[in-house]
Amino acid sequence: MSLAAVPLSIIFIVSLVFILGSGELGYRLGVQAGKKGHGNVSVMESASLGLLALMIGFTFAMSLARFEARRDAILEEANTIGTTALRARLLPAPASAEALDLLREYVKIRLDLAQRVPTLAELRAVLDHSNDVQEKLWQQARALAARDTGMVPTGLYIQSLNDMIDAQEKRVAAAINRVPFFVLLALYGIAAISSGFTGYGGGLARERSRLPRYLMGIMVAGVILLIQDLDRPNSGFIKVSQRPMLDVAKSLEGYRD
Repeated sequence: MSLAAVPLSIIFIVSLVFILGSGELGYRLGVQAGKKGHGNVSVMESASLGLLALMIGFTFAMSLARFEARRDAILEEANTIGTTALRARLLPAPASAEALDLLREYVKIRLDLAQRVPTLAELRAVLDHSNDVQEKLWQQARALAARDTGMVPTGLYIQSLNDMIDAQEKRVAAAINRVPFFVLLALYGIAAISSGFTGYGGGLARERSRLPRYLMGIMVAGVILLIQDLDRPNSGFIKVSQRPMLDVAKSLEGYRD
């Protein structure tokens, strides 16, 4: 299961209602317990809040690491494509022009994919298209190598082409590597329990204002939203920059041989 297809606005609203609702339920139970003259949850309240802080830190670190891995994967792939293009210019004509045209098509595929959140079927179609371009480039390199095994430019070109193909696998792996659903489920569960204990303690104390508890609920829901935003490379408020790939595309447009 995954929450990647759910809009972030819906996630924030549901998170807020879920957390504040748990706190309100805990408050009502605390009021009832206070009327009966018993109940003390200060230890459990402190423990649950501490566990919530730990869980938020752990989950945030996971999502941030994955975000950085996606950013690094784009930079690495852009660098390998740029190196392949430079070495393609050393090939004899007309192989040089053919290789550059294929590389332009390859970069366009990458940029088009980054403009939207693809479905699983669309992602497979894009990967099939990319693999087809890679195969054409590889077959061209094989033909060049067969004609002249001692040709230094061809050897360098084949090496960078192989690196480019490997870079695609790293980027795809980074893109689909998300925070596990059960980790997010555990985060929601601990947030609800913590909010419930906080509300319960407030009910026992007959607190006059619920504003501090509501503010805490809003902050927790906001952090959960941030965690899931970081886990979405092509959507949301925080996106992985496509600048390295755009720079490569611009460079390729300037290559005419």
